[in-house]
Amino acid sequence: MTNQAASLVTQAKEWATRYGAYSNGPEGAALTVPLRAHAAWDANDADALAAVFAENGSELLGDTQLKGREEIRTYMADGFAGPYKGMRVTGEPVKVELLTDDVAIAVTEGGYVREGESTVAPQDESRALWVMVKQDGDWKLLVHQTSPLKG
Repeated sequence: MTNQAASLVTQAKEWATRYGAYSNGPEGAALTVPLRAHAAWDANDADALAAVFAENGSELLGDTQLKGREEIRTYMADGFAGPYKGMRVTGEPVKVELLTDDVAIAVTEGGYVREGESTVAPQDESRALWVMVKQDGDWKLLVHQTSPLKG
């Protein structure tokens, strides 16, 4: 196996573990939303992050309420160029539930990994709520909100 192939296998195994108990079936399909959002954060890619959201999606980030894909994209582009530069996010699924065939919720626990760090600092640990909708066969993020684990 080439080094590149071995690297791809390692990456695939790592990503597979991020699904937790939800790797197969419709819950796993809905869970691709947080995974795509995390990948966009890891790449500090505001366009990719905004694309995860429904057009009328909403993001509550700290005390800032963002409404709509374009507002989210603009805010995150500024953030990735400034205070969020190099920041990654982690999150393990705690619960994923389909409410209907086209609406799902997920709760994840994780947090922010700041640039130069390898783990989440205690003050950056959080729990997130994800409300996802299926639009044109693709799962999109309608509402996302995070809360610190320690108040």
